[in-house]
Amino acid sequence: MAELKLEENEERLVQEIKTILDTQDPTEKNLFDDRMNCLYNLGKAVSGYPSVRESTMLQGMLRDEHQLLKSLCSFGSASRLLYVPSRVVLARSFLVAKFQAFSMISILVKDHKEFLYPLRRIMGSIIHTLMIEEVYFSCLDDPEFTHDIKMSVAHDLITLWDSGTDPRLVRHLPALDALWTARDENPPAFGTMTGSSELLRITIDMENDWQEFLVDHTSLDETRWALEEFLFGLSYEEIVNVRSKLVSLGISAVGHDEVRSYLGEQPAYAIVTGTDYRAVYDFYVDRRDTAMFRQRSGAQGPQRTLEEIYLKYRIARE
Repeated sequence: MAELKLEENEERLVQEIKTILDTQDPTEKNLFDDRMNCLYNLGKAVSGYPSVRESTMLQGMLRDEHQLLKSLCSFGSASRLLYVPSRVVLARSFLVAKFQAFSMISILVKDHKEFLYPLRRIMGSIIHTLMIEEVYFSCLDDPEFTHDIKMSVAHDLITLWDSGTDPRLVRHLPALDALWTARDENPPAFGTMTGSSELLRITIDMENDWQEFLVDHTSLDETRWALEEFLFGLSYEEIVNVRSKLVSLGISAVGHDEVRSYLGEQPAYAIVTGTDYRAVYDFYVDRRDTAMFRQRSGAQGPQRTLEEIYLKYRIARE
């Protein structure tokens, strides 16, 4: 059974930081030790639960990986929680605890610049793993995906839950990380609100796969709307509102500092940068929830996030 623990590069980084903290404030060193011990103990506790691949007999009924695969493909997303093994729920808790531990560590070593980049990489990988897991679930509910694709995705979910990673995740994490890195390095200029300059700057930094995605998908309204939300950091409804105001006021462009004055006191999404990973995840969740609301209510606008559309495109092509 695979044990939930830190990756080799993560453990190596932790030990390097521990050496530094041993020579600093003992209170901070003790805080570091306590938090890491809690994380290690949580990993051991989660690993004590049976593997999701393990077969068991309960009152004459077989429970095994095949039955879990069938359950994942059969039940709607709202009802899956109580059908998946305890290890699955706890493994996600370990991922969250791991993010919080490394977030705390980044504060403790903020004056040691050499640690900041590897720490950000680890935290970014955790956040993107949580996003990809949610996209996997969305794939299971997607009527456009074949049964074979859904079974393949369900199998990868089981691998992810059992070992903390899976081959598909390894392939898609760099693409999602590159997308967010490109966005962070190219903040929106707004201007005429066409998004053309933002898209161009992001596309230059991306691989051919992204360019092929744009060619195949940006003629679709939903993809274009989701892309604008991602680029501008505004909801579809806000983008429509700003464009309408520009027309009514006879203004051809709007600046970065003034666009928020068009949105009222409570903008739909908070300002986010790629280095603030909690905000990155919040931004994703806000867009996901808003998209789901549009889907249920039949309102116009994207019914999926850009990350979901892009990752599903990659999965369908495999």
